[in-house]
Amino acid sequence: MTTKEDTHRFMLRKTARRAGGSVPALLASFAVLVLAGCGSTPVHVVEPGESANRIEPAATAAKSAPRKTQAVQKRGGGYYKDDGPGDEIPDNLDDIPDAQPRLEPLHRFANRPYSVLGKNYVPDTTLRALRQRGVASWYGKKFHGQRTSIGEPYDMFSMTAAHPTLAIPSYVRVSNPANGKSVVVRVTDRGPFHADRIIDLSYAAAYRLGYINNGSTLVEVETILPGDATSVSYAQVKPPAPATGGRDEIELLASRLAAEPPTPASRPVTLAAGVYLQLGAFSNNDNAESLRAHIARELDWVDEPIVVVPSDSWYRVQVGPYPNRADAEKVAERIRLSYGQKPAFVVR
Repeated sequence: MTTKEDTHRFMLRKTARRAGGSVPALLASFAVLVLAGCGSTPVHVVEPGESANRIEPAATAAKSAPRKTQAVQKRGGGYYKDDGPGDEIPDNLDDIPDAQPRLEPLHRFANRPYSVLGKNYVPDTTLRALRQRGVASWYGKKFHGQRTSIGEPYDMFSMTAAHPTLAIPSYVRVSNPANGKSVVVRVTDRGPFHADRIIDLSYAAAYRLGYINNGSTLVEVETILPGDATSVSYAQVKPPAPATGGRDEIELLASRLAAEPPTPASRPVTLAAGVYLQLGAFSNNDNAESLRAHIARELDWVDEPIVVVPSDSWYRVQVGPYPNRADAEKVAERIRLSYGQKPAFVVR
């Protein structure tokens, strides 16, 4: 009767003949491998009553590894193409503090009525309670360093936001119901002007809410009012000094991005005859220039110039000219697909 040991000897001889060696040599090699295996991590034997799914801790686990930003850059961040920081995602984005609500005078010009893509907006001229639920998007490096409606340069690593009608400046708490995370941001800019979105957050705020890789997400927005006992109160204090360490890396990247060539301001031009598309109208030139810069980055496929045209105490943002209505209609339809609203036609 053939035993298990006989079978093993037969297999060894067969393997040795194929390899052109002897059985003793093969056994010696096998012994070396066994001894080498003995020098590696020992195999844990499951004792009676012990779970077989037990995982042994690493023998040399790191005691306190530095926290890495859990973000995977995705081309097409939000609805802006390639708008994240690229391959240079800084560490410690989680450590960027919320905006610190404080009493501030409202901006003189940023809260005036305006029109974008045929829709009229009447911003708040006082602070008021507001709760909204809708889609939030984010904007990043394409706008970093650009002038916002409040007159300050946009910083994608600060806790700020753009809103179509909230008073500038004001503060809101934005919550992500999908994961329970929330941030406090300072409203410093106008937008978004897409029909299905209610607020645009900075890159840092969107990261803190956990939707940087999705581009947009459902959020809840609640204003923070002075003396509101149920919320964060405004205080006559300065925002805390940024933390040292990780923030230094963020500031260096922010400075480098801000040094990139900005979108040149619109220059007075003699408009040629043709068909123009009107994207917006403002009573203040700074706000018109802010929209023009935003649109120029979002609609980077548009070949015709986007200009600010002063007329009758209004500053109108227009693109063109197009030789005929049919050509202008094609561009207008593409803009409608992007924003959900269609620009007006102006013939000169």
